[in-house]
Amino acid sequence: MDLVESYKDEMRLIDKPWKGFWIGLLLMALLLLPWLGDEYMIYMVSLVCIYSIGVQGQNILIGYTGQISLGQAGFLAIGAFTLGHLSRLGVPVLLGLLGAGLAAGLFGLVVGFPCLRLKGPYLAIATLGFGIAVYEVFVNSQTLSGGRMGLIVPKFSPLFGLSGSAFYYYFSLLIGVVFTLVSFNIISSYIGRAFIAIRDNDIAAEAIGVNLTFYKLLSFVVSSFYTGVQGGLYGLLMGYVEPNMFTFLESVTLFIAVIIGGLASVEGSIMGAAFVILVPHIFSSYKELVPVAFGISILLVLIFEPLGLYGRWLKIRLYFRNWPFR
Repeated sequence: MDLVESYKDEMRLIDKPWKGFWIGLLLMALLLLPWLGDEYMIYMVSLVCIYSIGVQGQNILIGYTGQISLGQAGFLAIGAFTLGHLSRLGVPVLLGLLGAGLAAGLFGLVVGFPCLRLKGPYLAIATLGFGIAVYEVFVNSQTLSGGRMGLIVPKFSPLFGLSGSAFYYYFSLLIGVVFTLVSFNIISSYIGRAFIAIRDNDIAAEAIGVNLTFYKLLSFVVSSFYTGVQGGLYGLLMGYVEPNMFTFLESVTLFIAVIIGGLASVEGSIMGAAFVILVPHIFSSYKELVPVAFGISILLVLIFEPLGLYGRWLKIRLYFRNWPFR
């Protein structure tokens, strides 16, 4: 077993040369994808990058802090429509994404404050009500969402001579990598340790000096910010947003990604995002089987692999590391 000599060593993202090699190889493959893959593959990987941001935010809330939310579709809608309106006003796209995240984060603060004393199914139901309320507001407001006709999100011009799909892919990949690094830093910091302490035992956490009110609200705000940015990026990719894109099923999709990818795992969040994007693609000819595939996958994960896809990946790595002395 490897010994950690200092806290600085424990904080390192790449602690082994071979790990850096594989991460570099993966990034190289992702950078070369637009030159080697077709348009549909580029679109699918762009979706995975976008969804991984929201799943990481959901995992910070559920996996690391232990707060269950089924209202993420509401934050998605707020982020998407905020970006849409800001883009139509001529706001630069990066500032628009920041505005989308801040708007969703503000509503996360508003929702999180009255839910501080709620746990488990009560918290889930409260956040579910928020998601449904946001959907009803947007679907019935011509001013906010264009009503049932939706809202056109202006596309920005590609740079560096890239095609539109390749430029959006690189942009989504860059934002996804940035948020992944931020997630690792949050979880490795004092904030992340406070989140985990609250999840494991909030009474004990409060006894050792963790401010429950502050960190629970912070978890809601961070998760909502991530989801708002996801909604903004999704609107940019599609070029169009309308309320029916953000129904309760979107909240369920993010929740499924967290469970299947692996609770309390940034890497698992990315795997979960890939799962919920690729499964509908695999069953594209039999769409009625997608919910069945999701349900069976959740049952298999809960019964045989509670740590999700990332937990299985860790066991595979451990198996080959110890081979043949297993």
